[in-house]
Amino acid sequence: MLKNAIDWASRPYGDSAWSGKPAAIMGASIGTLGTARAQYHLRQMFVYLNMFPVNQPEVMIGKAATRFDAEGNLTDEATKDFIRQLLANLVMWTHRLRPSGGP
Repeated sequence: MLKNAIDWASRPYGDSAWSGKPAAIMGASIGTLGTARAQYHLRQMFVYLNMFPVNQPEVMIGKAATRFDAEGNLTDEATKDFIRQLLANLVMWTHRLRPSGGP
């Protein structure tokens, strides 16, 4: 579904909503790799879409069942710190990519 949503927003050809946009990727899975393959595939798509992803940190939350409580709240402090760092880097990256004179 995510790939389809990204594809729809890239249409019509030459008028992509994604072009030049900053992006951050994070994911969680029950497995050990924590969405690593999906994230690498998204990064490949971002090249074609002319998007600019934050490169670090890579937030791949493996064994997610041990990091969230029954209500879905993230309880792992190290993971929270990783996410905070990713979001701070996204804000900084967004400011760097903003055209001069923009909001």
